[in-house]
Amino acid sequence: MRKSLNRQTVSSPADAYPERIVQFGAGNFLRGFVDWVIQNLNEQTPFASQVVVVKVTPNSTYEELDAQDGLFHVVLRGYQAGELIDEAKLITCVSRTVYPYQDFDAYLNLATQPDIRFIFSNTTEAGITFVESDSATDQPPSSFPAKLTVFLHHRFQHFQGAPDKGCIIIPTELVVQNGDQLREIILHYADLWGLSSEFSAWIKTHNMFCNTLVDRILPGFPAQDAEQIMDRLGFDDRQLVMGEPYHSWIIEAPASLKDEFPVQQTQLNVKIVDDANPFRETKVRILNGAHTSMVPPGILLGLESVRQSIEHETLGQFIKDLVYHEIIPSMNLPEDELRAFADDVFDRFRNPHIHHRLLSIIVNTVPKIKERIVPTIVDYHAKYDALPERVVLAFAAFIRVYKGEWHGQPIPLNDDQTHIDWFAQQWSNTDSVPELVEIILKRDDLWGSDLSTIDGLNALVSDDIRAIENNQLPDLLSRMVK
Repeated sequence: MRKSLNRQTVSSPADAYPERIVQFGAGNFLRGFVDWVIQNLNEQTPFASQVVVVKVTPNSTYEELDAQDGLFHVVLRGYQAGELIDEAKLITCVSRTVYPYQDFDAYLNLATQPDIRFIFSNTTEAGITFVESDSATDQPPSSFPAKLTVFLHHRFQHFQGAPDKGCIIIPTELVVQNGDQLREIILHYADLWGLSSEFSAWIKTHNMFCNTLVDRILPGFPAQDAEQIMDRLGFDDRQLVMGEPYHSWIIEAPASLKDEFPVQQTQLNVKIVDDANPFRETKVRILNGAHTSMVPPGILLGLESVRQSIEHETLGQFIKDLVYHEIIPSMNLPEDELRAFADDVFDRFRNPHIHHRLLSIIVNTVPKIKERIVPTIVDYHAKYDALPERVVLAFAAFIRVYKGEWHGQPIPLNDDQTHIDWFAQQWSNTDSVPELVEIILKRDDLWGSDLSTIDGLNALVSDDIRAIENNQLPDLLSRMVK
């Protein structure tokens, strides 16, 4: 017999620790990643903090989360260091929810709580956006940065600009330089709304905005296995979040942050660093590069998911060789760290509990090729005066996929329509594959440079495309597998 999940049934008071954290949003990622990290900090260090959730959007409420008094479980399933694990943790650090659209005064009162120190957010990539129509008199403004500006300004006024009442703002949106961008938008609102220069100076001097890089796959509520999991837990948990064991949180901030956010006292893969760029390059080139290299040949082979691809008898080993023998050698970062990261990536790819469809990864592939694939081709060629033949084959497969059909069946491309139309036009209007490839390689606006100047690249891409057209992709993959 399962119990209801609430503060009484688990004997966990909401005021166990002071409310020191404001969290904008309570989606799967924030609950399964940020709150999970905070729970571990509370259990393993003197961090001792409760989270107040702020509902960012006007529609609906966190009804189920509120009914459970902010409690929920995070279930982690998948491979870690080669071992298959399945574990659950009860998260008790969320104390309550504030709804600015329903009770704006409660939102402003939250800003006056003296213990508030941290602000976390995940409002999607579109969340860190300047909306010119937002006003300081809106209750609340529509955008997250405008809401945060109102919050911080009210805090500034209430505490008369006290230096120790500034906040540490740690956004987790998947935006490059997310902390810097958020700070600049807040300062823009301060200027637009005619707020005092003292407020802007307080924002710059006494609030810390951290750039971050986050990584954990969190599919969310495990509908297929939920009843079995809840039976095992002994609680009826409608806010259950399922995710992979792997997690990474890179926070670009002064070393002094470790005094207040003591992740170094745990075994968490959370790092406070001076420069997040090497970690971003590692993720983009290896994890994202492997994904983007896998998808075109996987689609042409008729595969559906990442797991199918990595377990395929030739494509799986091809992708591993591509990472270990071409991507990693092209990079100028410590090889042992890169290989360790790659080992984790392949553990993640074969997670039986996460179904990652190839067609969901192929979204907006043209800019992904520029960021994830082209640098390996360029850097490998510059370093070794040779071409990374596996990465080049992935690039050729991408060009073939962007013909838009395979064996008479349409391929459902999801990209900027101008890109889709342009590639289709080149396939229709060119007389030969080398001519087609030359036109594509010359698009420096797409790739960041004119790739046609790389010696031998046109010939190799053209050969690969012709082989793919002749149904020789399996033979190509087999030939490149070590």
